Amino acid sequence: MSKLMRAIRVSEFGAPSVLRLCSDVEVPQPGLKQVLIRVRACGVNPVETYIRTGTFARKPNLPYTPGTDVAGVVESVGADVASVKVGDRVFTSSTVSGGYAEFTVATDDCVHKLPDTMDFSQGAAIGIPYFTAYRALVQKAHIKPGESVLVHGASGGVGVAACQLSCALGLRVLGTAGTDEGMKLVLNNGAHLVFNHREEGYTEKIMNATDGNGVDVIVEMLSNVNLSNDLHMLSNGGRVLVVGCRGSIEIDPRDTMAKEKSIIGVSLYNATACLVLNHGNKLLQEEMKESAALFFAGMEGGWLRPVVGSQYPLDKAAQAHHDIIECPGAAGKMVLTI
Repeated sequence: MSKLMRAIRVSEFGAPSVLRLCSDVEVPQPGLKQVLIRVRACGVNPVETYIRTGTFARKPNLPYTPGTDVAGVVESVGADVASVKVGDRVFTSSTVSGGYAEFTVATDDCVHKLPDTMDFSQGAAIGIPYFTAYRALVQKAHIKPGESVLVHGASGGVGVAACQLSCALGLRVLGTAGTDEGMKLVLNNGAHLVFNHREEGYTEKIMNATDGNGVDVIVEMLSNVNLSNDLHMLSNGGRVLVVGCRGSIEIDPRDTMAKEKSIIGVSLYNATACLVLNHGNKLLQEEMKESAALFFAGMEGGWLRPVVGSQYPLDKAAQAHHDIIECPGAAGKMVLTI
């Protein structure tokens, strides 16, 4: 194995152009309970663009390599790793050294075997989308079979995962998308009804579809645009899960009072990053194991089907960061292939 690798490095915060491909980056070595993965694909997530700008609450030390959702092959393992071995096909939702690279290190808690039925691009579309959807719906909203859920922005990686998971857990699933392609994708991945959130009056159509009662849960990908409207679409005791946000918004708190509605923030980083930094945290380990167990059941049962959207080579990471924010409508998980 070469001691040097290609990797995207960020030496200053800013526009997508700060993502630089370097060919002289040292290959990281796995430590105690760590796994070195030869990366074949890495998912691109909106949060990585926010971190890159330097405006996100969490700022990594410069320089750094972005990326967490990796799929590849185990190259080597550190001491006390028993869950995987060299040669295993794996995926992870959290890395120590960054995923936009030919090799990355992850803690064994966060590394899972990738079924042979899925290719590496699909493996790179599992991590953050499915773990986030599960954390939002199950661990935060405490959904129950028979409830209704609106996935607001359902054609992207997290949205598709939320639709599939909601359907599998017995919810009535409504979704929104911004293009005809996105709407078809949402219907094909578990939604019972879909609406175009670019059309005027679409919120009225959603309320009519619920006989004016509203939905029990909303999974919100763009809360800085939709949160105020979301509060008006919730039923008694309804919950809106804030998964994505690109700025501030003004809301009237009284909109939460009459029907005792809740606004709940969701951050997968609180689970995965803390697990990496505080190795051995049993509560977080149990949360991740709980999620992973359901996902493996979903893979075996056929309802967990990651949808891969646009794919880019590693040297086009800057273009991927531009497109994931500027594209008119998401259609699956964006992935870098390596």
